[in-house]
Amino acid sequence: MSQFWSLMEGEFGAGYAHTLARHHVLEALGGRTVNEALDAGLPPRQVWHAICDAMDVPESRRLGEDTTMDVPRSVTDSIGE
Repeated sequence: MSQFWSLMEGEFGAGYAHTLARHHVLEALGGRTVNEALDAGLPPRQVWHAICDAMDVPESRRLGEDTTMDVPRSVTDSIGE
C-alpha cells in the first residue's frame, strides 16, 4: 500500500491524489472510487492501472518517477582516468 500511495502522490501531487482517490468513480473498478476499491480488497496494482488508464498516465510514468541521479559528464569522464 505504501508503494501505491507513493505512486499516487508522485503522479498527482499529495493533496490531489487523496481527493482523486476519495471522489473519482471508475467503471474499471466496478463503479467504485479508488478508496472503495482498495477497501473492498482489490489489489493495489489493479487499482493503480485503472487510475492510470482513466487519467491517461503515460506508460513511461506508471512505475513512478525516475529517481536515478544525473551525474555530470565531467564526473563520468574522469572515472576512466
